[in-house]
Amino acid sequence: MLNWNSVGTRNDIEREAWVRQRLESIPAGTRLLDAGAGEQRFKKFCGHLHYVSQDFGQYDGTGDHAGLQTATWNQANLDIVSDITAIPEPNGSFEAILCTEVLEHLPNPIAAVAEFSRLLRADGQLILTAPFCSLTHFSPFHYVTGFNRYFYEVHLPQHGFRITEIVSNGNFFEYLAQEIRRVGSVAEKYVGIRPGILERLASKVYLGLLARLAQGDRGSAELLNFGYFVRAVKG
Repeated sequence: MLNWNSVGTRNDIEREAWVRQRLESIPAGTRLLDAGAGEQRFKKFCGHLHYVSQDFGQYDGTGDHAGLQTATWNQANLDIVSDITAIPEPNGSFEAILCTEVLEHLPNPIAAVAEFSRLLRADGQLILTAPFCSLTHFSPFHYVTGFNRYFYEVHLPQHGFRITEIVSNGNFFEYLAQEIRRVGSVAEKYVGIRPGILERLASKVYLGLLARLAQGDRGSAELLNFGYFVRAVKG
Protein backbone atom coordinates (compact mmCIF):
# COMPACT_ATOMS: atom_id res chain seq x y z
CA MET A 1 0.00 0.00 0.00
CA LEU A 2 1.32 3.41 -0.94
CA ASN A 3 2.12 5.93 1.81
CA TRP A 4 4.30 9.02 2.04
CA ASN A 5 7.34 6.85 2.66
CA SER A 6 6.92 4.70 -0.45
CA VAL A 7 5.12 6.78 -3.09
CA GLY A 8 7.44 7.62 -5.98
CA THR A 9 10.03 5.00 -5.07
CA ARG A 10 8.93 2.01 -7.13
CA ASN A 11 9.94 2.97 -10.67
CA ASP A 12 12.95 0.67 -10.90
CA ILE A 13 11.43 -2.02 -8.65
CA GLU A 14 8.35 -2.45 -10.83
CA ARG A 15 10.39 -2.42 -14.04
CA GLU A 16 12.79 -5.09 -12.84
CA ALA A 17 9.91 -7.29 -11.66
CA TRP A 18 8.16 -7.04 -15.03
CA VAL A 19 11.32 -7.74 -17.02
CA ARG A 20 12.22 -10.67 -14.79
CA GLN A 21 8.80 -12.26 -15.27
CA ARG A 22 8.96 -11.90 -19.04
CA LEU A 23 12.50 -13.33 -19.22
CA GLU A 24 11.61 -16.27 -17.02
CA SER A 25 8.68 -17.10 -19.32
CA ILE A 26 10.97 -17.54 -22.34
CA PRO A 27 11.63 -21.23 -23.17
CA ALA A 28 14.97 -22.65 -22.07
CA GLY A 29 17.70 -22.59 -24.70
CA THR A 30 16.32 -19.55 -26.52
CA ARG A 31 19.01 -17.32 -28.00
CA LEU A 32 18.42 -13.85 -26.54
CA LEU A 33 20.13 -10.57 -27.38
CA ASP A 34 20.39 -8.00 -24.59
CA ALA A 35 20.68 -4.87 -26.75
CA GLY A 36 22.27 -1.91 -24.98
CA ALA A 37 23.08 -4.24 -22.11
CA GLY A 38 25.30 -1.84 -20.18
CA GLU A 39 26.37 -3.62 -17.01
CA GLN A 40 24.15 -6.62 -17.89
CA ARG A 41 21.88 -6.25 -14.85
CA PHE A 42 19.34 -8.71 -16.28
CA LYS A 43 21.79 -11.47 -17.12
CA LYS A 44 21.08 -12.99 -13.69
CA PHE A 45 17.56 -13.84 -14.91
CA CYS A 46 18.80 -15.50 -18.11
CA GLY A 47 20.53 -18.61 -16.82
CA HIS A 48 18.15 -20.80 -18.81
CA LEU A 49 18.81 -18.84 -22.02
CA HIS A 50 21.65 -18.47 -24.50
CA TYR A 51 22.38 -14.90 -23.44
CA VAL A 52 24.29 -12.52 -25.74
CA SER A 53 25.08 -8.97 -24.57
CA GLN A 54 25.63 -5.95 -26.84
CA ASP A 55 26.47 -2.33 -26.17
CA PHE A 56 28.39 0.47 -27.85
CA GLY A 57 30.74 0.49 -24.85
CA GLN A 58 31.55 4.20 -24.79
CA TYR A 59 29.91 5.37 -21.57
CA ASP A 60 32.37 5.48 -18.64
CA GLY A 61 30.20 6.57 -15.72
CA THR A 62 31.16 10.24 -15.85
CA GLY A 63 30.23 11.24 -19.41
CA ASP A 64 30.40 15.01 -19.79
CA HIS A 65 29.69 15.50 -16.04
CA ALA A 66 26.27 17.09 -16.72
CA GLY A 67 23.00 15.87 -15.27
CA LEU A 68 22.79 12.47 -13.57
CA GLN A 69 25.81 10.19 -13.92
CA THR A 70 26.62 6.83 -12.35
CA ALA A 71 30.27 7.60 -11.38
CA THR A 72 31.37 4.08 -12.38
CA TRP A 73 30.24 1.83 -15.22
CA ASN A 74 31.76 -1.57 -15.97
CA GLN A 75 31.31 -2.98 -19.47
CA ALA A 76 34.33 -5.26 -19.50
CA ASN A 77 32.46 -8.46 -20.33
CA LEU A 78 30.28 -7.53 -23.30
CA ASP A 79 29.87 -10.17 -26.01
CA ILE A 80 29.38 -7.62 -28.81
CA VAL A 81 30.64 -4.03 -28.95
CA SER A 82 28.93 -2.21 -31.80
CA ASP A 83 26.44 0.43 -32.81
CA ILE A 84 22.98 -0.82 -31.83
CA THR A 85 21.71 -0.02 -35.33
CA ALA A 86 24.39 -2.20 -36.98
CA ILE A 87 24.91 -5.31 -34.87
CA PRO A 88 27.25 -7.80 -36.61
CA GLU A 89 24.91 -10.79 -36.54
CA PRO A 90 23.04 -12.47 -39.43
CA ASN A 91 19.39 -11.84 -40.22
CA GLY A 92 17.06 -13.82 -37.96
CA SER A 93 19.83 -14.92 -35.62
CA PHE A 94 17.91 -14.37 -32.36
CA GLU A 95 14.65 -15.73 -31.00
CA ALA A 96 14.25 -12.95 -28.43
CA ILE A 97 15.59 -9.44 -27.87
CA LEU A 98 15.66 -7.48 -24.62
CA CYS A 99 16.15 -3.71 -24.73
CA THR A 100 15.49 -1.87 -21.50
CA GLU A 101 15.97 1.87 -20.80
CA VAL A 102 18.11 2.30 -23.93
CA LEU A 103 16.02 4.07 -26.58
CA GLU A 104 16.44 7.50 -24.97
CA HIS A 105 20.20 7.15 -25.44
CA LEU A 106 20.01 6.65 -29.19
CA PRO A 107 20.19 9.45 -31.77
CA ASN A 108 17.86 7.37 -33.97
CA PRO A 109 15.72 4.96 -31.92
CA ILE A 110 13.58 4.02 -34.92
CA ALA A 111 16.68 2.67 -36.66
CA ALA A 112 17.25 0.44 -33.64
CA VAL A 113 13.70 -0.91 -33.95
CA ALA A 114 14.43 -1.71 -37.59
CA GLU A 115 17.61 -3.54 -36.58
CA PHE A 116 15.72 -5.57 -33.98
CA SER A 117 13.28 -6.61 -36.70
CA ARG A 118 16.17 -7.72 -38.92
CA LEU A 119 17.79 -9.74 -36.15
CA LEU A 120 14.66 -11.52 -34.90
CA ARG A 121 13.32 -14.73 -36.36
CA ALA A 122 9.67 -14.95 -37.32
CA ASP A 123 7.56 -15.19 -34.14
CA GLY A 124 10.52 -13.95 -32.09
CA GLN A 125 9.68 -11.65 -29.23
CA LEU A 126 10.88 -8.17 -28.32
CA ILE A 127 10.88 -7.11 -24.65
CA LEU A 128 11.21 -3.37 -24.48
CA THR A 129 11.11 -0.62 -21.83
CA ALA A 130 11.91 3.08 -22.00
CA PRO A 131 11.00 6.13 -19.92
CA PHE A 132 7.92 8.22 -20.61
CA CYS A 133 9.86 11.19 -19.24
CA SER A 134 13.44 11.38 -18.01
CA LEU A 135 15.93 13.87 -16.61
CA THR A 136 19.28 14.31 -18.33
CA HIS A 137 21.32 11.20 -17.54
CA PHE A 138 24.32 9.37 -19.01
CA SER A 139 25.04 12.56 -20.97
CA PRO A 140 26.25 13.31 -23.55
CA PHE A 141 24.47 10.10 -24.63
CA HIS A 142 20.95 11.32 -23.87
CA TYR A 143 18.98 12.35 -26.93
CA VAL A 144 15.28 11.82 -26.18
CA THR A 145 13.54 12.57 -22.88
CA GLY A 146 10.96 9.81 -23.29
CA PHE A 147 8.39 7.86 -25.27
CA ASN A 148 4.59 7.84 -25.17
CA ARG A 149 2.66 4.66 -26.01
CA TYR A 150 1.92 6.07 -29.46
CA PHE A 151 5.60 5.78 -30.41
CA TYR A 152 5.35 2.00 -30.04
CA GLU A 153 1.89 1.74 -31.57
CA VAL A 154 3.10 3.50 -34.73
CA HIS A 155 6.69 2.34 -35.20
CA LEU A 156 6.59 -1.28 -34.05
CA PRO A 157 3.89 -2.35 -36.56
CA GLN A 158 5.70 -0.41 -39.30
CA HIS A 159 8.69 -2.68 -38.71
CA GLY A 160 6.82 -5.97 -38.65
CA PHE A 161 5.93 -6.26 -34.97
CA ARG A 162 2.61 -7.12 -33.38
CA ILE A 163 2.25 -5.64 -29.89
CA THR A 164 0.99 -8.24 -27.41
CA GLU A 165 1.40 -6.22 -24.21
CA ILE A 166 1.84 -2.56 -23.31
CA VAL A 167 1.71 -1.54 -19.65
CA SER A 168 2.32 1.82 -17.98
CA ASN A 169 4.61 1.95 -14.96
CA GLY A 170 3.25 4.28 -12.30
CA ASN A 171 1.08 7.33 -12.87
CA PHE A 172 1.07 11.15 -12.78
CA PHE A 173 1.03 11.32 -8.97
CA GLU A 174 3.78 8.76 -8.49
CA TYR A 175 6.00 10.55 -10.98
CA LEU A 176 5.54 13.86 -9.15
CA ALA A 177 6.43 12.13 -5.88
CA GLN A 178 9.61 10.75 -7.43
CA GLU A 179 10.74 14.23 -8.42
CA ILE A 180 9.80 15.80 -5.08
CA ARG A 181 12.12 13.27 -3.46
CA ARG A 182 14.88 14.54 -5.74
CA VAL A 183 14.50 18.23 -4.80
CA GLY A 184 17.03 18.12 -1.97
CA SER A 185 19.90 16.69 -4.03
CA VAL A 186 19.11 18.90 -7.03
CA ALA A 187 18.96 22.02 -4.82
CA GLU A 188 22.28 21.13 -3.24
CA LYS A 189 23.99 20.62 -6.60
CA TYR A 190 22.53 23.55 -8.53
CA VAL A 191 21.71 26.08 -5.80
CA GLY A 192 24.14 25.17 -3.05
CA ILE A 193 21.49 24.73 -0.34
CA ARG A 194 19.32 21.98 1.06
CA PRO A 195 15.70 22.35 2.22
CA GLY A 196 15.28 23.14 5.92
CA ILE A 197 13.32 21.21 8.55
CA LEU A 198 9.98 22.91 7.86
CA GLU A 199 10.44 22.49 4.10
CA ARG A 200 11.21 18.80 4.52
CA LEU A 201 8.12 18.44 6.71
CA ALA A 202 6.03 20.15 4.02
CA SER A 203 7.41 17.67 1.47
CA LYS A 204 6.28 14.75 3.64
CA VAL A 205 2.80 16.24 3.89
CA TYR A 206 2.62 16.65 0.13
CA LEU A 207 3.99 13.15 -0.45
CA GLY A 208 1.17 11.89 1.75
CA LEU A 209 -1.33 13.66 -0.50
CA LEU A 210 0.29 12.20 -3.62
CA ALA A 211 0.19 8.72 -2.09
CA ARG A 212 -3.54 9.06 -1.47
CA LEU A 213 -4.17 10.37 -4.98
CA ALA A 214 -2.02 7.67 -6.58
CA GLN A 215 -3.91 4.99 -4.65
CA GLY A 216 -7.24 6.22 -6.00
CA ASP A 217 -5.97 7.00 -9.49
CA ARG A 218 -8.22 6.21 -12.46
CA GLY A 219 -6.06 6.76 -15.53
CA SER A 220 -3.61 9.62 -14.99
CA ALA A 221 -0.84 7.49 -16.51
CA GLU A 222 -2.03 8.71 -19.91
CA LEU A 223 -0.75 12.17 -18.90
CA LEU A 224 2.51 11.08 -17.29
CA ASN A 225 4.12 7.94 -15.93
CA PHE A 226 7.56 6.46 -15.36
CA GLY A 227 7.55 4.58 -18.65
CA TYR A 228 5.94 1.82 -20.69
CA PHE A 229 6.66 -1.90 -20.65
CA VAL A 230 6.16 -3.41 -24.09
CA ARG A 231 6.20 -6.93 -25.46
CA ALA A 232 5.86 -7.52 -29.19
CA VAL A 233 6.14 -10.43 -31.59
CA LYS A 234 7.69 -10.28 -35.05
CA GLY A 235 5.29 -11.17 -37.82
